[in-house]
Order: sequence, then C-alpha cells, then structure tokens
Amino acid sequence: MEFKEIIRMRRSVRKFKAEPVPRAVVERLLAAALSAPSSRNTRSTRFLVVDDPAAVARMAGMRDYGAGFMKGAPLAVVVLGETAKTDLWRENCAIAATLLQLACVDEGLASCWVHVDGRPRLKDAPDGEMAADYLRSFLPVPDGCEPLCAIALGYSDFIPAPLPPADDAARVTWLRGN
Repeated sequence: MEFKEIIRMRRSVRKFKAEPVPRAVVERLLAAALSAPSSRNTRSTRFLVVDDPAAVARMAGMRDYGAGFMKGAPLAVVVLGETAKTDLWRENCAIAATLLQLACVDEGLASCWVHVDGRPRLKDAPDGEMAADYLRSFLPVPDGCEPLCAIALGYSDFIPAPLPPADDAARVTWLRGN
C-alpha cells in the first residue's frame, strides 16, 4: 500500500471483530513502531502487548470516558516511556504510537488511541485515581516507565465515514523567500 493511501485510510475505529491478530502481524507492527525516531536516539519507548481479551476488557476500566470500547478489542498495546532516559519521552512515545497506528492500516487492521498520561479514571474526580495507576494494578508496567497511551487494535467491524472537508489551507502559513 502506498504511504498516501495509508494516511488517507487511517481512522479511529472503536468496533472490532473478535478475530485474534496473528503474532507474526503483531511482530511486524512492533518492528515498525520500534523504528520510530526519538530525541537524540534515546529509544526511550517501550511496548506492553496485551492479547488476553479479559485483560484488554479490564483495561477499558482505566477511564470512565473514552476507553469503554476497548472491551471489544482483541489486542491492546500500551505505549510506555522510560522517563530517566529523556524528558522528551512523551514526544518519543507519541511518534512511535503514530507509526504503530499507520502500520496497522498497512496490515489491514484498525486502531484507536486511548490517552493515559495525566488522565484520571473518573472524569468527575480529576484528583482521584489516575488511569496509569489503575493499569499498574494489574499490568506488568516496568519500573521507571510511564504509560502515554494504549492503542486498541484489531480487524475492524465498522466502516468509518470519510473525513469531513476542512479548510486545511487555513492551518498552514508560508514564509517564502525570493
């Protein structure tokens, strides 16, 4: 698939078929994501692959808004940053997570990002338990790592509508030389 087509087709999908994703496919996704650039080549991003449907369903409880759809995902990848390696671990993780999502499209899969870093479990209790702490209560998050997001992925059971038209030109400023 051409890169332009991958970009055009990438959409957030929150409904998945129960079909498992083969390990070889997951390994290709991870290889793509692990090739992501990182600040000063620190390679501070780590991945925690969760392919146990019960654990993925439990992950849906990390937030009472925006994560419930994970109950139907056959697989989730928690994108983690090694905080001692660089203060830019969030940026490094975001780049790697984006490559992971683009690789999903190339493999015929769909995905959706669920933000974890700095998010409370309960929207109405912003000072209560944090999503990251909830995940740590049952997932083997390595010491020194912080979760940025979880990417739910699988074979889509939904065809998203095309992106609506937007005034993209208004979002770009040119500074032209002679």
